[in-house]
Amino acid sequence: MNRDPHGRTRRRRVLSAALFGAAVGSAVTGAVSAAAVGMSFGEALDAFVVTNALIGVSFATCGVLVSWHRPRNPVGRLLLAAGVLQAVTAGAVPLVRYGLTHGWPDVLVRGLVTVATCSWPWAIGLCLPLLLQLFPGDAGLGRGWRWVAWATVLSSPLFEAELATEHDPIADGYPLGYTAVQGSPAAWLTPVAEARTLLVVLAGLAALAVRYRRGDERRRRQLLWLVAAVLIMAVAWVPWAFVAGTLVVVLFSIPLVPAAMTIAILRYRLLDIRLVVSRTVLYGLLTTGVAGVYIGLVALLDRVMREQVGLGSSLAATVLIAVGFNPVRVRLQRLVDRVLYGDRSDPVRAVSRVGERLAAGLPGVLEAVREALRLPFAALRAGGTEIAASGDAPELLRTLPVTYGPDRIGDLVIGLRPGEKRLGRTDRAVLELLAAPLSVAVHAVGLSDELQRSREAIVMAREEERRRLRRDLHDGLGPALTGVAFKADAAGNLLAADPAAARELIAELRGEVARAVAGIRRLVYDLRPPALDDLGLVGAVRQAIDRLARDGMAVRLTAPETLPALPAAVEAAAYRIAVEALTNAVRHSGAHRVDVRIHLDGRLHVQVTDDGTARDRPWCGGVGMASMRERAAEVGGVCEAGPGPQGGRVAAALPLAVPR
Repeated sequence: MNRDPHGRTRRRRVLSAALFGAAVGSAVTGAVSAAAVGMSFGEALDAFVVTNALIGVSFATCGVLVSWHRPRNPVGRLLLAAGVLQAVTAGAVPLVRYGLTHGWPDVLVRGLVTVATCSWPWAIGLCLPLLLQLFPGDAGLGRGWRWVAWATVLSSPLFEAELATEHDPIADGYPLGYTAVQGSPAAWLTPVAEARTLLVVLAGLAALAVRYRRGDERRRRQLLWLVAAVLIMAVAWVPWAFVAGTLVVVLFSIPLVPAAMTIAILRYRLLDIRLVVSRTVLYGLLTTGVAGVYIGLVALLDRVMREQVGLGSSLAATVLIAVGFNPVRVRLQRLVDRVLYGDRSDPVRAVSRVGERLAAGLPGVLEAVREALRLPFAALRAGGTEIAASGDAPELLRTLPVTYGPDRIGDLVIGLRPGEKRLGRTDRAVLELLAAPLSVAVHAVGLSDELQRSREAIVMAREEERRRLRRDLHDGLGPALTGVAFKADAAGNLLAADPAAARELIAELRGEVARAVAGIRRLVYDLRPPALDDLGLVGAVRQAIDRLARDGMAVRLTAPETLPALPAAVEAAAYRIAVEALTNAVRHSGAHRVDVRIHLDGRLHVQVTDDGTARDRPWCGGVGMASMRERAAEVGGVCEAGPGPQGGRVAAALPLAVPR
């Protein structure tokens, strides 16, 4: 589907190219005319030919770029209009001199003067305020601002009338234009026009401020480009306005405005605009301050000495100001950087800020990281999963490792500030410092999760043990005792009538009771082996070795004669791990020798090794291996099982006290 059926885009581009050609043609005409009449560069500069040509061509160039790539954006058309108006003035002024030199008719010469006088005020009084009100031009004006734009348009003739009616020639020897008024114009025109100019400029700045406050990151980045240009203009204007008494320098800086607008609309990510604005704000404030102090100091010297300040006094004042303002410069630099970049120039403060938020958990820590460095986004990832985040993720992200000791436990994902394409060296250095408290927080979360999983496993194991006991009691011992009770009643009933049958039932009762007792002993043994209470850990393990050892297998136990008193849970865990490992070695390893070693070195160590074939193949985790690890974890220990250099190897390290 054709979205431009009438060729509006093509026509707009053709019109833009034509206006650009008109601006360049006017500037070239002025340059050729100036050269033809021998106008020097100084004369052209004093007549504002150079500045008008530069402003006109720069506005027109930026305008044609914006109009070509964004045909619907009104900013491009306004830039073109301003460029043409300025360039026409630049071309007309030398042409007037050429006409005077070559005897052109007075009507034509005065007409050119009128064009030169009346052209450029429309660029300054109408186009520039509208540019401020509309920029960046892709959202239109709200209802509250439309009346401001209309007021700007309708009141623009006041500014034009103020300048066009002046009775001063545009240069020495030039005639007056047709709009010049003999004597002073209406008394009310100048103050009203000046007030109008101030109001429309303030309205444009207010519109920019509102748009910045309500805009998203993209809009703010665009507006910061214009802010940077305006601040640079202010830096250029302040000293020359007070010292040199001319605005030539500020006129040369005006092309920064269309350049900034063009970059903001077409390539707003070109540079780290926050850094540009930071430096501009700093030096703008410093320049203003230096100028003010300089004027005050010169006035004071003039009052004291009652004479004009000479060159030596001016130089001395400049040196004093430069030396005195250096501490102010340092403080202003810190203040501006802190506003735009946080505490990156003060790593200690940044680390302290993050450390204070450790108790708030990972989201609070990440928020502190963002606040410390003015970052739009920060997140932590562990195991490929995002475990915490703060802020809105921008398009450009950077990842830094988070380590705890030698281990990499996660990644810190950072969102770059608007306008940045890489993480600066200073930011990276501060983030590496912040990684220390972050690693502590991530490690603490990992420990907490591991503890939670361990508790859940212990609870599940305990519930499984209770379920098994209930099943054994309900399905085994319960029916057995019920049967014993029935047979006891039957034997009692037969005792008088049939003693032989009664004795037979009693014999059966004896066997069933014996089996029930054996079942109870098995349950008790499962809860805690009686041998531990009778023989101790070493004796119980030795008894298990005697029971499990088969012919052709040598089993050796290495253990101290006596062990200190151990918690019952630790003792039972050590015994069951040793018996399980010994059972696996006897049944599955094909070993000829098994070594069981028990020793203490601040922890209770149980180690079972064999010379079987397990070294030749990986171990598959089964119920027995899982059981050994769970029994060790229940008391706060660890158990490792797998192939060793000589065969199978099971090693457990258990604490001497059960953690609570």
